[in-house]
Amino acid sequence: MDALRGAYREIAVPASVFGHLRDAVAKEAGPLLAIRALHAAGYAAGSAAADEFRSSLDGDVTAIPADAFWAGVTAFFSRRGWGTLTHEVVHEAVGTLTSPDWVEGGGPKSDDASCSFSTGFLSGMLTSLAGGPIAVLEVSCRARGDGHCSFAFGNASAIHDLYGKLVEGAELSGALASL
Repeated sequence: MDALRGAYREIAVPASVFGHLRDAVAKEAGPLLAIRALHAAGYAAGSAAADEFRSSLDGDVTAIPADAFWAGVTAFFSRRGWGTLTHEVVHEAVGTLTSPDWVEGGGPKSDDASCSFSTGFLSGMLTSLAGGPIAVLEVSCRARGDGHCSFAFGNASAIHDLYGKLVEGAELSGALASL
């Protein structure tokens, strides 16, 4: 089994796997530990997927134009069935990735954002590609009843500040404007 851990392989599983994983881990460990565990597993998987993404690019990831990079990210996730992503720079320190059909957000309804694995996956992948830490925060979720899943990303300080403002009840646009 350890021999496969370092090798990059992809498999297809039903989209419902995310809901089943979330429910099973929450049942065994509680909701907060489930979020942490799924995020950690996602981070490790995203870090591994970064190498596969790099191999799909024409040239070094740091040398391609931003539009080509984000088009590549969108294609990477779309081809694998995760959903369609749209990238937007929403603040000088924060970008967003938004999807109307993100697979993990299509699971059972929840009062909370539910894309913990995806948040970790995106953080691991973007951190590996950037060569430095990239924090990711889910700011809207289809499972919660939002019209789309949206992930804010940037340096840890900006994302921490954004999270604090959102927890205090600020709307996303207001929270971004006050960063």
